[in-house]
Amino acid sequence: MKKPWSITTTVRNPGRLKDFLVVAKELEGQKWDLETQKKYQILLIKHRLYGYGSVQFYNGLTSAQVKLLDDLSKDITFDQAKAIFDSKGYEDPAMRGRQSFNPLRKLGLAVVSDGKLFLTDLGRLSLKADYDLGEMFLRSFIKWQIPNLDNDDYNYEDGYDIKPFIGVLHLIEAVNKKTSDLGEEPKGISKQEFSLFAPSLVNFEKIEEYAAEVIKLRKKLNGKGKAEQKEIFENYSQKFAQKFLGSESPKEIEGFLSNLRDYGDNAIRYFRLTRYVYIRGGGFYIDLEPRRKVEIGNLLKFDTGKSLTFDSKEEYLAYISDITEPKLPWETKEKYIEIVQAIFKEIHAYEKKLSIEERPEANYKSFAASDLKPYIEELRQYRRELQERDNHFSSQNIKAIEEYSEVLKNIRKQDDKPVALEKYVALSLHALNDAIRIQPNYPVGDDNEPTFTAPAGKPDIECFYKSFNAICEVTMLTGRDQWYNEGQPVMRHFRDFEAKNNTKDAYCIFVAPALHRDTLSTFWNSIKYEYEGKPQKIVPLSLGSFLELLKTLTIMKQKGKFLEHSELIRLYDEILSSAYKSKSVTEWIPKVPGIISDWQTRLTA
Repeated sequence: MKKPWSITTTVRNPGRLKDFLVVAKELEGQKWDLETQKKYQILLIKHRLYGYGSVQFYNGLTSAQVKLLDDLSKDITFDQAKAIFDSKGYEDPAMRGRQSFNPLRKLGLAVVSDGKLFLTDLGRLSLKADYDLGEMFLRSFIKWQIPNLDNDDYNYEDGYDIKPFIGVLHLIEAVNKKTSDLGEEPKGISKQEFSLFAPSLVNFEKIEEYAAEVIKLRKKLNGKGKAEQKEIFENYSQKFAQKFLGSESPKEIEGFLSNLRDYGDNAIRYFRLTRYVYIRGGGFYIDLEPRRKVEIGNLLKFDTGKSLTFDSKEEYLAYISDITEPKLPWETKEKYIEIVQAIFKEIHAYEKKLSIEERPEANYKSFAASDLKPYIEELRQYRRELQERDNHFSSQNIKAIEEYSEVLKNIRKQDDKPVALEKYVALSLHALNDAIRIQPNYPVGDDNEPTFTAPAGKPDIECFYKSFNAICEVTMLTGRDQWYNEGQPVMRHFRDFEAKNNTKDAYCIFVAPALHRDTLSTFWNSIKYEYEGKPQKIVPLSLGSFLELLKTLTIMKQKGKFLEHSELIRLYDEILSSAYKSKSVTEWIPKVPGIISDWQTRLTA
């Protein structure tokens, strides 16, 4: 049966690919046979990268095995992981390992050559702590094609012939052009349209046809109420599925449409990381990133989305393993200069808006192409600093603060909860006081919207003030895995930050929807006694308590008062002083809401 393309359903979180790759590295050079494939899946269980926390996976396991998986204070041995794997009684055990390895293989991060597993040069680069995740995904997606000689799932005879990422960019461009031709403002394609049309676009020759179908569907929906729009879309989807599948089987159609929704959501999440698509229209539309106009325009002129042909599997694997291929059409001095000029135009607009002195332009036209690329990245980083200043300026508005509070109150309703939590806590910190600089460490698109959470090894948010510095760590985790994932890492990030910024007192603010007792006990020991030889100033706040800070700020602004950072440090010190005076963490934590309430009353009186 004909099927749509999918990036992966095994690794829905792009950030986990690196962990999967680290495990694959343990097997590098080994023969990729059935035993090694099983071993790979067992190692994923051992490292709690597969199965952990899944109620479905726990079915069939003994209570002792479930307890072991959930007890994050204990490492799982290979033999224990193997016993867990064997307990599942899979009909084809090796297939599980192949499925978990497939995303790495598909994106060109690892290959099976001469029957053995190897990481590619791109895979090795992506394991470096400072490697740009967006660059890695871009380099992968511009080569990813179906069919290919490393995968038997698709073939030319069934009509497959596309590079999915390039095809999607072409589709959005074609829809935008047709929208403009109708005298309307282009807006990309909706998430609903994306899920239906993008994963089912399996041949580059159908791009224009699909773009016409998007417009046709929109015309049917225009002017209709929500209930009628839903009925029209469902009827259209049914007919679309019948045509694609060549089947009228209700079961096949239902499965196809359900898969499209999953595949589409996942593709958006992955494609966004390239920084070539961005979310607009209140999160409902996916469009081409206007700040990468030069790159996207040249890429689409250069590449129709048609798959390449190779004489052998070895030739194909050599191609996807070579990080120098293909040479991108904008990697010339002329195009780099166009990009520099476009970025400077944005930079000067921000400088004017923020009333700051213009950054002097280097004599970049005399630069060699090899020097222009790092200069472009330097300018993009400066643009992000200006965007953060703009965020700080915008955050001072009461309506903005109320928006942040509303999102944080309903954080569980957000599509990507961890990313939303980091974003809106960062914006709230901008709003709270007169910081010199608030620096979120999450990766962003050119629109300064986060594409993912902050990478491992860095604080989520760094805060710099006149009289103190701070980091802020946030998490959606509320169970014991909060302690496992955040306890030691938070203290380690904080200690590194203290060492790097040692001219002022430093604080760590930890925010979570709920604070787990094991996390609090770990922080308590660090506050009262030591971590790596010295006590730390860690202030754990539930999301509810953090929202009280925003409430205080709103009341003060309504009264024409200003919240200085000295008042924040006073609150932090009062919370820490209570910790020093308390005999136990269970005595201390219940006092925190009262301390915040007294602080709020004092400031808003």
